[in-house]
Amino acid sequence: MTYLGVDYYPEHWPKEMMEEDLTGIKGLGANMVRIGEFAWHLMEPEEGKFDFSFFDDVIEQVKQKDMNVMFGTPTATFPAWLADQHPSILSEDEYGNKRVFGGRRQYCFNSDIYRDLAGRITMKLVQHYAGEEAIISWQIDNEFGHEGSDQCYCDQCRAKFHTYLQEKYQTIDELNEEWGTIFWGQTYNAFSEIPVPKPTVTTHNPSLKLEWARFRSVSVNSFTHEMTAIVREFKGNHQSVTTNVSGGFFDKWFDHADNVQVMDYVSYDNYPVWGGLEKPVPPEAIAMTHDFNRGLLDQNYWIVEELMGAQGHDVIGYLPRPNQAKMWSYQAFAHGCSNMLYFRWRGMTKGAEQFCYGVVDHDNVYGRKYKEVQSVFEDIQSYNEVLDSEISSDVAVLYDYDNIWSWRSQIQSKDFDFNEELLRLYRPFYKKNIHIDVIPADRPLESYKVVVVPVMLILDDELAGRLRQFAEQGGTVILSFRAGLKDKSNNLRLGHVLPGPVRDLVGARVEEIESLTTSHNLTLKGHGDYADIPANISVWRDLLVAESADVLYEYTDAFYSDYAAVTKNSFGKGNVYYIGGGLDEAALDEIAATVLNTHRIDTIESDDGVEVYHRNSDGEDYLFVMNHTDQVKTFYNENLDPYESKILRP
Repeated sequence: MTYLGVDYYPEHWPKEMMEEDLTGIKGLGANMVRIGEFAWHLMEPEEGKFDFSFFDDVIEQVKQKDMNVMFGTPTATFPAWLADQHPSILSEDEYGNKRVFGGRRQYCFNSDIYRDLAGRITMKLVQHYAGEEAIISWQIDNEFGHEGSDQCYCDQCRAKFHTYLQEKYQTIDELNEEWGTIFWGQTYNAFSEIPVPKPTVTTHNPSLKLEWARFRSVSVNSFTHEMTAIVREFKGNHQSVTTNVSGGFFDKWFDHADNVQVMDYVSYDNYPVWGGLEKPVPPEAIAMTHDFNRGLLDQNYWIVEELMGAQGHDVIGYLPRPNQAKMWSYQAFAHGCSNMLYFRWRGMTKGAEQFCYGVVDHDNVYGRKYKEVQSVFEDIQSYNEVLDSEISSDVAVLYDYDNIWSWRSQIQSKDFDFNEELLRLYRPFYKKNIHIDVIPADRPLESYKVVVVPVMLILDDELAGRLRQFAEQGGTVILSFRAGLKDKSNNLRLGHVLPGPVRDLVGARVEEIESLTTSHNLTLKGHGDYADIPANISVWRDLLVAESADVLYEYTDAFYSDYAAVTKNSFGKGNVYYIGGGLDEAALDEIAATVLNTHRIDTIESDDGVEVYHRNSDGEDYLFVMNHTDQVKTFYNENLDPYESKILRP
């Protein structure tokens, strides 16, 4: 069964409206509602006094409409009495300011009191509904780490940071040696002397910054796993467990794959546009988020918040054009979303989300957006088996949170953006309409033909060895600038010529480097097949000297015209490309086309702005076709209206 529905907050409206609401939701073709994740006070109005009667009634009425329920544990928004009676639960920003009650996710992940009370409400709630057949899934908390909630600098966090460091390093002398605290006279006599990285003059030690990031990840994920263990202990056998991943995951301070490894499946909140944006994020950026979420557990995933209306808390964003939100839904289904819930049933008239418009707006009119959701549900139900089918990819893009956090600790180029550098190498393959997995760097590589490794400055011998074996056996590896720069302590390696542990793999050495900006474009000169393909580089440049590699592009500016910018090295049965900076699209498109052709990976040609995604179910082929533009397009002699989406049988 494919679950289709909406996020429903019956506690926001008079009880008399519930019958009307559920009738309208059922009229969409829905078979599920998601409830409860922000209703702790309603369930525990005073400490230790539990009352689930409101949701008992909601669930009974949902069952009368023959719909199912996803229930969220309510720990993302704790009640005012909790903050009043236990102010130590409140998190603290880097300037020492306590985050006051009034927003959401203001809790400290390292507060023992909060963990106890959050665990208790979670246990009581799940115990109460363990036998409820209508509840088929539990959602843990809500959007972990969103809106900066994964950072806290309070004394509870500092004390547990010290414990974390002592358990890892055992002795303070070992930490001093690894961190190089002799520099600037930062040597510690005890773990208790170590600060948290609040603002200081100049900057903190990069090793401290990276360990702080790892500690934040442990803080978030240990809380997640503790709450999940409680749900698993008390839930019914028919009930599954998930949590909803929010966007901007590469900007968060916790490892998402570790966060969800205790879940039955991944859920994602898909917002291609948000408050203040004049236009949606690019189609390839949206596609990458789906591939990322599919890669977290290497399986298809749910979307439990799919945008339909304009969104924003204080500033409202772009309004999706007619059928554009439907097209984003089809894009999600194409990339592995198997079940979908829209946010939200009706826009709220009070509180901070008055401008988060839903399927129905405040006027309570079942208008265009209602009909659009209705059409999605009506159309997609014919493709249940297709949505559940597995997706296999020949191309993988690797990421590592230690590497991301290292970049954040020392950005090196003022215009460096990890998201854009990953997309820079993802984009040319996306444009060829192939399957791409976006996965943690520690995953097995044997099933792939091409492995893309963007800006992996922390690259250890273990990963280097796996990349070496992959290339030796015939795979293609694509690396980009600053690869192999640092070790796991966020330090440079004395005596190692870059790109460090992959120098033999790359077949070139980095002799010097220069930080550029996005506007500082340098013209490159191509060789061989690339002689007539113009190219520029920005953001960064590695000055490469080819050793065994062929030079594809070299610099043309004075003083540095003898250095390579892009190289290709034969290694074993495979090839290794090294991109020495922020290379522009034309050159990368040509490299991607060559790589795909070498490995005989099937591509699908389409007009710019038309995305095509192939799925196979029981030997039958299906093409999900999405027009991301406001123009009429054509694919396979089929006209596509602006923002239209179709499923075709080739």
